[in-house]
Amino acid sequence: MKYSTICVALLLSQSQSSAFVSRPSHPIGKSAFTKHISQIYGSNEAFNIDLIDKAPCFDSMCSSDPDPDGVPGSQAMGEATQRLGIKSGPTVWTEFGRLSMENPSIANLGQGFPDWLPPQFAIDALVEGATDVAHNSPHQYTRTAGHPHLVKQLAGRYSRHLNREVDPFKEVAVTVGASQALYLALQTLIKPGDEVILFEPYFDLYVNQIKLAGGIPKFVPLTFKPYDESPDVISGGDWILEPENLNKAISDKTRAIILNSPHNPTGKIFSMDEMQSIADAVTDLANDDCVVLSDEVYKYIVHAPPKDTVMEKGEPKELEEMIENDGDHGINYQPTITQGHVHFASLPGMGERTLTISSAGKTFSATGWQVGWAIGPEHLMAPIHQLLPYIQFCASTVIQEALARTLPKADLPYEGYDNYYEHLKAMYTRKRDLLGSALTEAGFAIPDYDRTPGGGFFIFARIGKDIANSIPKERLLAYNAAAPGNVVRQDWALCQWLAEEKGVLCIPASPFFSEDCVKGEDGDPLSDQFVRIAFCKTDDTIQAAAAALMKIRDEETNGREQEAEKVPISSSSTVA
Repeated sequence: MKYSTICVALLLSQSQSSAFVSRPSHPIGKSAFTKHISQIYGSNEAFNIDLIDKAPCFDSMCSSDPDPDGVPGSQAMGEATQRLGIKSGPTVWTEFGRLSMENPSIANLGQGFPDWLPPQFAIDALVEGATDVAHNSPHQYTRTAGHPHLVKQLAGRYSRHLNREVDPFKEVAVTVGASQALYLALQTLIKPGDEVILFEPYFDLYVNQIKLAGGIPKFVPLTFKPYDESPDVISGGDWILEPENLNKAISDKTRAIILNSPHNPTGKIFSMDEMQSIADAVTDLANDDCVVLSDEVYKYIVHAPPKDTVMEKGEPKELEEMIENDGDHGINYQPTITQGHVHFASLPGMGERTLTISSAGKTFSATGWQVGWAIGPEHLMAPIHQLLPYIQFCASTVIQEALARTLPKADLPYEGYDNYYEHLKAMYTRKRDLLGSALTEAGFAIPDYDRTPGGGFFIFARIGKDIANSIPKERLLAYNAAAPGNVVRQDWALCQWLAEEKGVLCIPASPFFSEDCVKGEDGDPLSDQFVRIAFCKTDDTIQAAAAALMKIRDEETNGREQEAEKVPISSSSTVA
C-alpha cells in the first residue's frame, strides 16, 4: 500500500479511530507519518510504505527527496519529460523543504507563501459561496473558461486597469493558479525552436515551462548597480534593464518575452522607461507575432511605489452601496488601482500583444485557493479557451465563486484603511522593515526603499563580508546533488548552514540564474552574492530569524576580538 492510499485511508478512518484526533497543523515527515500509522494500525511494515515525493515543488513544501535510484521507466520517457531533461536528484525546493521538515521550529523565511489565514471577508465569502445554492449549485462543474460570476468581476476590473472594455467571455480565462495560465499561454504560442526571453534573475518555473512547450530560454541579464561602488564596500543597489542587452537578444525566432513586475526574486519594479524599452523592442525589432507575457501576481504588494505614481481612490461609501446592490453580478463600481503598478498591456500599442497573467493567492494570503487567470485580446485568448478543456474541465467552482464575492469586498474600508489593498501594503511595509533592519544589523546589504521602488514579499539580500566569513570553510565548494552543477557555492553554503545550524531558512540565489550568468568583479557568478529572504511570515517568525541572525553577528564580532587579543603587543621599552 502506497503513501497516497494510506492518506486516503487515514481520512476515511477519521470518524472511526480514536487515534486520529485531528489533522496535523503542518505537513508531516516520514518518521512522524510512520508513528501516526503505527498508532492506528499497530505496525507499518505490512504496508510497504513509499514516502518518496517525486514531484518538484516551487515555493511550497516538499516532504522528501526524489528517488536516488532514478525514475521508474525512465528509459521510455515521453517527449515532454525528455524536453525537461529530468534528473533523478533533488532540487533546491526539495532540499530546503526537507531541511524545514527536519526542524519544525525553524524560522522559515524561504518559501513564498504567507503563514496566516486569509482576511475574514474572504473566508466569509468562501463559506457563503459554498452554501448559497439559490441559483446554481457551486459544487458542480462551471464554465470551462471561467465561472460567469468571476469572469464578469475580472473583466470589470481589468476594463479599468487597461483603459479598454474587456469582454468577460472572450478575453478572460480562469485557470488553476497563475502557473497554469502561463503554461497555457506558452503551449498555445510556442513551436519547437522558438525563443522566449527571460530577464535574469528569474523565477525558475519559467525555464521548464518554456522547455515543455519546445521553446528555448534566452536570458537577458538585469544589471546590478550598487549604491556604493567602492572596492571594499558591499552595499545594496538597483537591478537595471539596459535596453541594449534586450535588443541584442531579439531575433527572428523570438516568440515571447516574459515580464514579471513586481519581480521575483529581486522585488524590482520595472520603471516606465524600462517598460517602454520592452515595448519598443517588441514593436521595432521583433516579428509581428512576438507576445509579452506579463506576470503580475504581486501587483497589489507594491510596498515602495515609484515616486511618480499617484494612487487613484474610490469613494468607500458609494462603493459599499454599489456592492450591496450587486445582486445580478453586474459590474457597477470602480475597483481599486494599486499605487505604483503599471499594467504592461495598458502601454500604447501593447494591448494587442500582451497576455496579462495574475492570481488571487498572493493578494489574499490564500495560495491554496489556486485560482489564476489570463487576460488578453481575443486572438490570443481563443487558443487558450480551445486548449483549456483538455488540461482540466474547470477550476474549482466553489473557489471561483468565493473569489468573485471576495473581490468587491476588498475595495471597501478595511481595518482603518480605505480598502483592503491599502492595509495589505501597510502590513507588508512593516514586515519588510522589521526583517530589513535585522538583515542590515546582521551584516547583509539590502535595497534602500526610500530610493529604490520595491514590490512582492522578498528581499534579495547581498551577503556582507562578515557574514561570508562566518560560513564554515568546509561547506564551500562541497558536493551537493541539489545545488546547481552539484557544487555548493557561497549563496548555497550560507543558506544550508543557516538552516542546519542556526535555525533560519532562506533560499540561495543560484537557482534563479542561468549556468552562464553574469560574473561579479571577483570573477565568480553574481549569484554567489545574494540570498532570497521572504517576509510574508508572522512577526514571531521574523523576530525568531532576527534573533538568530543577531547571534551570528555577535559570534563573529566576539571571534574577531578574541583573535585581536592573541596578537602580541611589541614595545621598545623594558621594565626595570
